[in-house]
Amino acid sequence: MAEIVQQRIEDRIPELEQLERVGLFTKKEVKSIIKRATALEYKLHRLIVNKEDFIAYVQYEINILELVKKRRAHIHYQFKIEEIEFPIIHRINSVFRRATKKWKDDVQLWLSHVAFCKKWATKGQISKVFSAMLAIHPDKPALWIMAAKSELEDRSSSESARHLFLRALRFHPNNKKVYQEYFRMELLHCEKLRKQKAELEKAEMDLGEYEFSLEILNAKLAEVVYKDATGKIKEAEFVISLLNIAAIFDFTKELQDLILQDLQANHTEDSLTWDFMAKRELEAPSAGEELQTAKGRASDISRREERCCQVYEEGVKSLNTEPMWTCYAGFCLERLKRKTNVQELKEKYLLRTQKNRAHDSSLLKEDYYKNWLQILLSSGDAEGAASVAMVAAQRYSQSVSMWSLSLQTLMQLGSGEVGRLFQEALTHINPKESLPLWQLQVQWSVANQSPDETEVVFKRGLLSAVPAVAMEMKESYLDWSYSTGGYKKARKTFTSLQENRPLSKAFFNTMIEIEKQQETPKMNYLRDYYERALQEFGTSDDDLWLQYIQEELGPLGQPENCGKVHWRAMKFLEGESVERFTSKYTLLQTGHL
Repeated sequence: MAEIVQQRIEDRIPELEQLERVGLFTKKEVKSIIKRATALEYKLHRLIVNKEDFIAYVQYEINILELVKKRRAHIHYQFKIEEIEFPIIHRINSVFRRATKKWKDDVQLWLSHVAFCKKWATKGQISKVFSAMLAIHPDKPALWIMAAKSELEDRSSSESARHLFLRALRFHPNNKKVYQEYFRMELLHCEKLRKQKAELEKAEMDLGEYEFSLEILNAKLAEVVYKDATGKIKEAEFVISLLNIAAIFDFTKELQDLILQDLQANHTEDSLTWDFMAKRELEAPSAGEELQTAKGRASDISRREERCCQVYEEGVKSLNTEPMWTCYAGFCLERLKRKTNVQELKEKYLLRTQKNRAHDSSLLKEDYYKNWLQILLSSGDAEGAASVAMVAAQRYSQSVSMWSLSLQTLMQLGSGEVGRLFQEALTHINPKESLPLWQLQVQWSVANQSPDETEVVFKRGLLSAVPAVAMEMKESYLDWSYSTGGYKKARKTFTSLQENRPLSKAFFNTMIEIEKQQETPKMNYLRDYYERALQEFGTSDDDLWLQYIQEELGPLGQPENCGKVHWRAMKFLEGESVERFTSKYTLLQTGHL
């Protein structure tokens, strides 16, 4: 091992001598580099090597390259690059190769090597790195795309990029992303050739020695890719994605027309096709004179939207499904939310949204009801909002969020159906998800019903088999009892519930706070509350024990009881809570808590 390390260090001497000779590094710095490089080399030649050692070596060498670059700029010296930088770059590539050979599965390591090659302009090396990586990771489409893009962008080799895409499609014949990027690559190549031809013609040069195939210039290769892709992947969304890529380029009108014809001929059973075709109407060119005035622009927008809606209307006639109506409703809502000062347009948006036939057909998605209810309420249509809220709740009877929204709407409108609907909602939804509805019902009952009726709601909630609901109802019931009936009612409620499990720490803390708010709090009662709480949570809640001790240290307590409480805490607490309690108790004794 020592001989190999020594040989590697000796191989570095010519470049280090050059660094010192041209004044980029001092003699002392060169010695430091040798010392550090020797240590790093020894780590790479141990019997058991770590990936981190290879990374540290590479990073150290890159740091030297960066420092050389900065010092060259500082002293304006740009010679001897082959004698100085090239050996360092070659050495880093060698270390990367050794690392990736040992840790073949580490994709990030491979990509780090690629990033290094790109930064330090070793473009010939990039192809070799990608080739080695793809031989081991052919199952990752993203790597094939990255390699092909590198060939096109870094090496300007469309032929190599095309070859890589074709190989990628052998491994991933139905991968959308590979086809999309292959399609884009062919269009980029076509655009590049067209620009070259235009520049040569502008310079009035003879095009005889240059071969510009008319078919390639007219994007026929991209068309071949498109036909192959759509022959395997028969989805409207995929076809639209290819059309959007083609639309980026200004020479693809024929190709776009072909894709559009295929979309209309083969994918009319997909709502995305109708949605795309409708929205195209918004982008259609319009007469220039008309756009000179605000009224003219509003008129133009109105006409475009009418055409758009006509396409949607055809779509819902042909395809009366929830996704189709969702697209239509989404468009109407999006146009309604647009900022416009033209009252005529605002009224048209509102009318279009309110005439929601998707709702009548029971084909409106849950998400859209929220927006629609807000629109109906803001426009003052209370009757419409109440009707929609009722139907929405019935349609999505197992959705907690839909019931909550509908009930909140009816509460806002002061509907007399709210009480009955709360009971209906709780019979339909999963009890484990019912807590928001119980909270909403309590809020409504407190504001609109008599205390006796509200108490009935609380008592129903206490009987829930879901612990979260039962505990929340206990806490809310105790709070409500104190706010409506004062201390005596709160004590009575607490006494009736203190043995009724499940119990929460917040329930006991609420009663403790109520007791402390009285003019003459009773310490015996406080001790009773703490003892009850500790029966439930004494094995794990160190804060509760500490809170009890602080109470005994307070004006109402007896400090001599603290020792007993501490002893009991150490006996009852389990696991890590013992250590936490001990450290907090020490802080309390020293006055730091």
